[in-house]
Amino acid sequence: MDTPEEENANAEYLQNITIPSALISKLLGDSLKKALNGGEMVNMNLDWRESLPHPDERVEYEFWTNSNDECGPKCDSQIEFVKNFKGAAQILEQKGYTMFTPHYITWYCPEAFILSKQCKSQCINHGRYCAPDPEQDFSKGYDGKDVVVQNLRQACLFKVANESGKPWLWWDYVTDFAIRCPMKEKKYNKECADKVIQALGVDLNKVDNCIGDTEADVDNPVLKAEQDAQIGKGSRGDVTILPTLVINNRQYRGKLDRGAVLKAICAGFQETTEPAICLTE
Repeated sequence: MDTPEEENANAEYLQNITIPSALISKLLGDSLKKALNGGEMVNMNLDWRESLPHPDERVEYEFWTNSNDECGPKCDSQIEFVKNFKGAAQILEQKGYTMFTPHYITWYCPEAFILSKQCKSQCINHGRYCAPDPEQDFSKGYDGKDVVVQNLRQACLFKVANESGKPWLWWDYVTDFAIRCPMKEKKYNKECADKVIQALGVDLNKVDNCIGDTEADVDNPVLKAEQDAQIGKGSRGDVTILPTLVINNRQYRGKLDRGAVLKAICAGFQETTEPAICLTE
């Protein structure tokens, strides 16, 4: 998962690197070549201890994702990661080792285009929160606004579950919704989502109240906060692409799979304070 300015055709190999590796700048590489050409022995030390900051004993991480399941390999890889990482994530969260927060990218429609076909099909709350059409075809299937609503439902499910002391239920909801309510089966809707929410024992009325009226010309507090969170703060840059994983306020760049992400999260703990799952897997 590269930052936007790094994303290019030549960067596709990055996700296929599976051995311990260090990517260095050309400037540093040229300096090493120059030193080696001098004929003297060159010592180089790699220190990974501070690859992630350790602000406290708990690792905080964010996963920027979306509920769209029709955008091809990128969407498939996201839900596959959630399914595979769910067990580890829930263990870490339930034992207080981590604090996880899911996030969702949206954009707003310029005021001059709010009444356009594109904005009406891709946005809710009068153009305030928008997502791309799943099939890139406005004439068929689900619309971008359907994705925004389901993203909002996931965010509200997390909010309600978190307030009840069970934030890890987000992982159950997202995996169950993906299995039971796919777009291709025409089940990507509130009716199907409500059944999943009720099966998990989450207060459906609280989730609905959090979602509010998506047709109203008003701000939605949850999605407004999501847009604000997209803006970079401190050492973390803006979040502009999906998926993006942020660990201890640093954007993770690596393969989106269970093993690699677990290693990255475990690197956020001080030595000797890692939970057992970091030492046994």
